[in-house]
Amino acid sequence: MYLRHLEVTDFRSWEYAALPLSPGPTVLVGPNGRGKTNLLEAIGYLATLGSHRVATDAPLVRHGCTRALIRAAVVNSDRELTIELEITPGKANRARVNRGAVGKPRDLLGILRTVLFSPEDLALVRGDPGERRRFLDELLVLRAPRFAGVRADYERVLRQRNALLKTAGKRKGRHDDPYALSTLEVWDNHLAAAGAQLLAARLDLVADLAPFVAAAYAGVAPDSRPVHVSYRSSLGDALPTAYGMSGGKRADPEELAAILSEALAAARQAELERGVSLVGPHRDELELILGEAPAKGYASHGESWSFALALRLASYELLRGEVGEPVLLLDDVFAELDKRRRSRLAEVASAAEQVLVTAAVDEDVPDELSGTRFTISDGEVRRA
Repeated sequence: MYLRHLEVTDFRSWEYAALPLSPGPTVLVGPNGRGKTNLLEAIGYLATLGSHRVATDAPLVRHGCTRALIRAAVVNSDRELTIELEITPGKANRARVNRGAVGKPRDLLGILRTVLFSPEDLALVRGDPGERRRFLDELLVLRAPRFAGVRADYERVLRQRNALLKTAGKRKGRHDDPYALSTLEVWDNHLAAAGAQLLAARLDLVADLAPFVAAAYAGVAPDSRPVHVSYRSSLGDALPTAYGMSGGKRADPEELAAILSEALAAARQAELERGVSLVGPHRDELELILGEAPAKGYASHGESWSFALALRLASYELLRGEVGEPVLLLDDVFAELDKRRRSRLAEVASAAEQVLVTAAVDEDVPDELSGTRFTISDGEVRRA
């Protein structure tokens, strides 16, 4: 898989930019603040329908404009598709494939797959659990696009259930309100069903990803302590121990739905008192272990960078083995890495079908990636 062409209109700092692309390495060089990262962000948005830098769409639209447009030509084997996404904050975004409208932007998922490594990835190790849950869910959607719908369903049910808990918890005699309790039971069933689907997929993903993470970390930091990843569920000991382990049992959504239902019933009084859902995938954690201790709080700066890099390299290896080689995006990361880590990343990147690299200066880019080069300055893209 590779991109043959990228075009953006009123996206971030760009009034307009067109970038011809080809397989192999492409390097975008220019001073910071000139829009290099914005182009990679646009590519990543087409692949995931989300930004690695902001949580909402509004900052993606150029100041003073009402919408932004991203268009790309994607070549997969011998087939080429042109995909477009119109981003309009406050309204539903619109998507097209080969100039024809599709039902929902989610229909674009799976046409383009990317793995992006950026300075923001340090938050995967040092940030809160939400960063790591997001990492899992985005990788899950790249692996199997249907889980975008599963994730959206779960988040919708969670919002509705939290609203009901907050309302019911404020009522006097809430434990004797048959209407509130019967309504809550309905939402319990919805949350258990949607949550079990998401939880099962995450557990299987972690089991499959774990050996790739360990191998990637050993490659970039061979003198460091070994690492491993595991999934910690809000279900605690109720979760079968074989789930989420490499080579273990594949997760059963029906079994997990039953376990979730029991856990929700047990937590009901506490949830009513606090007005929030205390059980479910939204409370789970991807544990990153360095040696015998959590990486967060115990890893040095270099070890944290190595772990973040290992997570992205592992994602790349997992996807290329299952659904085909994704486009590799490296956003201004070589300047942050020491010689050994730069060498290892360059080794993987140079073998990719397509890799796009941004850098402030030419010297930051390893010789192995000396492919097509563009300079970014004064709102223009020029071939070097």
